[in-house]
This record gives sequence, C-alpha cells and structure tokens, in this order.
Amino acid sequence: MVKFVTKTGSNGQYYFSLKADNGQKILSSEGYTTKAACLGGIDSVKANAKDDSRYDKKVSTNQKYYFNLKAANGQIIGTSEIYESSSGRDNGIESVKSNAPGAGVVEE
Repeated sequence: MVKFVTKTGSNGQYYFSLKADNGQKILSSEGYTTKAACLGGIDSVKANAKDDSRYDKKVSTNQKYYFNLKAANGQIIGTSEIYESSSGRDNGIESVKSNAPGAGVVEE
C-alpha cells in the first residue's frame, strides 16, 4: 500500500516521503519546522498530485532524471528519487498522480 511516512530528522525538522508498496521512495519533502506544517505539505501533495502542470521534469548534471512537484504558488513540495531514464521518471509521476491523493499517513 502506498503511504506517506513522516519522520523527525536529527536536526529537529519534520520530513515526509511518499513510499511505494515495495518501500521505495517516490517523493520526498524538504524540512519543515513544525509537524503541522509537514502534514500541510502532505495535504498540498494530495491536492496538487493530479494536475500535470504541477510537475517540473528535470535532468541532473550527471544526466539522470527526476521531477519536482510544485504547489500553485510555484513552491516545491516534493522531489522525486533519481531515475536512470526519462520513462522511469514519467512512471514515477504517474504513480504520484494515481496514489498520492488516497494515501494514508504513518509516523516513522
């Protein structure tokens, strides 16, 4: 079951990741100063996941592929893992679009 996993980092900030059935991270957040803000970030992913225009497809300096999911204001709310191919990245986007809106939240 795809789920959002929240955790507190060693720096005291809160993070979430969207994990696939196999436990692999699909999308990860940046740090939030409060747990409430972190949960708000998850809500933002759920709200923006189905909108194709919110995905920014990228190629890293070492020619690997990834994407950012952005909110309506342009702020990045999640960054994908690195993929070897553009088709892998596109499959990751499709996974977020189809799974994030209904995914549950668990604390790590």
